[in-house]
Amino acid sequence: MNFMFFLECILLGIGLAMDAFSVSLANGLNEQGMKKGKMLGIAGIFAFFQGLMPLIGWVCVHTILEKFSAFEKYIPWIALILLLLIGGKMLLDGIMHKEGDEPQRVGIIALLIQGVATSIDALSVGFTIAEHNIWQALTAILIITALTFGICLGGVVIGKTFGTKLSTKATIFGGIILIAIGIEIFITGLIG
Repeated sequence: MNFMFFLECILLGIGLAMDAFSVSLANGLNEQGMKKGKMLGIAGIFAFFQGLMPLIGWVCVHTILEKFSAFEKYIPWIALILLLLIGGKMLLDGIMHKEGDEPQRVGIIALLIQGVATSIDALSVGFTIAEHNIWQALTAILIITALTFGICLGGVVIGKTFGTKLSTKATIFGGIILIAIGIEIFITGLIG
């Protein structure tokens, strides 16, 4: 492992964390009164899935490559559907919100779905790290996980800060962000 290996892992981790960052931002916008424990939990969920998916991809490459290749074409569709559902619900909640109502909090099920939806494209990263041995792959995954945690925690904090200023419009904006991310993952998956 040399400098270029670590640089590639860092760049890969930052790139992978961008979708999760945007969803973390949307979650912070949606729930202005979020406690620190939940903020850490959100970042932890996204980091867990961003690390798990490349590991699953790496294992698939080394064991069941043919079956994984057949599944890969469905990844953009799965991410699109999951993020449209969650984003659409947030958007409707924001539109239907009445003055004085408490905005709905993001529950654990929604967070798990968001974690899967934003990291499912990271399964493909298993292909890019396939030439690495197990220790190099685990190091890359650890770097990706740590970067995702820090970036997502920053996203929640930024979203919470601006969400307080935007009030109920933040839920609408957060829903739009999730829908846009779903569409972006879908288009990127189809194109390339």
